[in-house]
Amino acid sequence: MKTCRLNRLFNARSNRCFDVAIDHGFFNERPFLHGIENLDRAVKTVVAAAPDAIQLTVGQAHCLQSLPGKEKPALVLRTDVANVYGAALPRALFSRMIDSPVEQALRLDAVCVVVNLFRIPEQPEVADQCLQNILRLKPECDRYAMPLMIEPLVFQPNQKAGGYMVDGDLDKILPLVRQAVELGADIIKADPTDDASAYHEVVEIAGSVPVLVRGGGKAPDTEILERTEKLIRQGAAGIVYGRNIIQHADPAGMTRALMAVVHQGATAKEAAKYIQRKP
Repeated sequence: MKTCRLNRLFNARSNRCFDVAIDHGFFNERPFLHGIENLDRAVKTVVAAAPDAIQLTVGQAHCLQSLPGKEKPALVLRTDVANVYGAALPRALFSRMIDSPVEQALRLDAVCVVVNLFRIPEQPEVADQCLQNILRLKPECDRYAMPLMIEPLVFQPNQKAGGYMVDGDLDKILPLVRQAVELGADIIKADPTDDASAYHEVVEIAGSVPVLVRGGGKAPDTEILERTEKLIRQGAAGIVYGRNIIQHADPAGMTRALMAVVHQGATAKEAAKYIQRKP
């Protein structure tokens, strides 16, 4: 039953999840490595702050799973690698899945696997690869009772935004989130909308599938905490944040602050007290 693993992912009291993404090295971009040059140390720092889960790759999952004790965060395993995040895009884009992803996840004691669903302007071939990845992965997840997290990502044109290219247009996010649900997602990881007060529409379009909010690019503490507070109040089931934690001057403090917002219903102002070292 997938419920067994989902119970290890979602907090029993709040029924929400805070997953810290530390899988950025998979994407072959130098700026993504800032803050995680020493991944073992970065993982231990985050583990000490006790989030619900940490998102890692097959090559680095040992940084978490080799730690002793049963209290450590659950493992969410990244299953696909892509080359779509550069400021200057290569001639051919791809999104490739690791071999036997669910079997590898089981061997690593992961509670969930995550895969992308890209919508990139003028790049339908990449969307097709993402669909093929998901269509392969879904039956394996069902066979082994492994929860499937799909990450629908809407990009801005690269020549306009460059690099991360997040597009918070609600009209673009909604259909892609719904497609992810229709493809069989057990969990959705979706970008925040430009207007945070409209995020309840993303939650509604996902139906019974919980929606975790993706952190996106680096932003000031106040902006991140206030946005998170608004999104949780809009019905989000949690967050998946990476660079706003691992590239922070106080990653453990930022983790605790966000945990307070997600699990305790703290306001942004109340949560900010957990951050000791300002960037």
